[in-house]
Amino acid sequence: MRTVAAALFAFGMAGSAFGLTFSDRFRSPRNPERRVRSSTTLVVLHTTEAGARSSLNKLCERGECHYCVPENGTVYRIVDRERVAFHAGRSMWNGQEDCDNFSVGIEVVGHHDEPLTLKQLDALKELLAWLKQIYKLTDAQIVTHSQVAYGAPNKWQKKNHRGRKRCGMLFAMASVRAKMGLSARPKYDPDVRARRLVQADPYLSSVLYGKVDTMASRIGKPDPAPSKGILAGVKTWFGGASKTDKPKAETAKTPEKPAPPKQVAKPPPEKKVVVSTPAPPKTVVKAVPAGTVQKTAFPKTLAELHALKTHKLAGVVDAKHSASKLAGKAWNGATTYYFTRGKVVTGDKVDARRLEKGACVYVKK
Repeated sequence: MRTVAAALFAFGMAGSAFGLTFSDRFRSPRNPERRVRSSTTLVVLHTTEAGARSSLNKLCERGECHYCVPENGTVYRIVDRERVAFHAGRSMWNGQEDCDNFSVGIEVVGHHDEPLTLKQLDALKELLAWLKQIYKLTDAQIVTHSQVAYGAPNKWQKKNHRGRKRCGMLFAMASVRAKMGLSARPKYDPDVRARRLVQADPYLSSVLYGKVDTMASRIGKPDPAPSKGILAGVKTWFGGASKTDKPKAETAKTPEKPAPPKQVAKPPPEKKVVVSTPAPPKTVVKAVPAGTVQKTAFPKTLAELHALKTHKLAGVVDAKHSASKLAGKAWNGATTYYFTRGKVVTGDKVDARRLEKGACVYVKK
């Protein structure tokens, strides 16, 4: 098995070969606690069903995917691609349960029934081609979360069943797969065919394995409204400018006869006043005394905490690793940070008795 260093080297080399650029801004602190997968036979595509900022923060905090692609096409690395990321939940494919153990998970900011941006699909095309080459995968091994997720029996459905969620279902549509450089897809659900599961959502099945393609008719149509926020200046994948962006043709009007100019008395000539412009004041740069510590903004999210250059991740609190074991004597100091219960707390304010398992501990370098 390759060492982590060798794996990261191969990661960088392959990424540059495909012209991919990655960002580690939201790399999850859960990486050290995740084991390396023994095999990779699937790539699972998800839709976040939420905005970019909230999605990236959540994915980073919990380590719930390997990559995330927001509307601007940036590829964020969340969990190292060879480690297990908790993205598939209750899942099965071809008789194998817990797809996290043999798949790469990609979260795409968007919704299962809405088109993506052109930059997202371009980024996905490059990323998928690269992953296919690394893991020797076929197009049919690129699946959606809705294809692998399944539900437990309930009062409406008495058997284990497909149709628990429609996450990422647009990635099974022929028009979208073509934009991502994919020509094939699974022809049927192997677990439904083998009667391990039953199909509880006929419409979803017709999208995943039939001819339903709600995105095909939208390709080539103009964007109905200008994008805002993170999508500002980004074309949608069905392209074109908004009709409202086109200049309106002006209607020719008959020119009116101008009124005769009024006779205005000429004002007396103004006296010229010469004003001397003073030289701009010199900028004085005050030297910072040696030993002075400049204050930095207090981190509010796990991503901001992880990006601090002054601190490093000491570990994650669990049954074998207490706060004092991870941070030593500085565990209750003001310079030690904890990410617990969704917020950042300093060591002098943390309650060791209420410090839950999974809390991230950051100590000063």
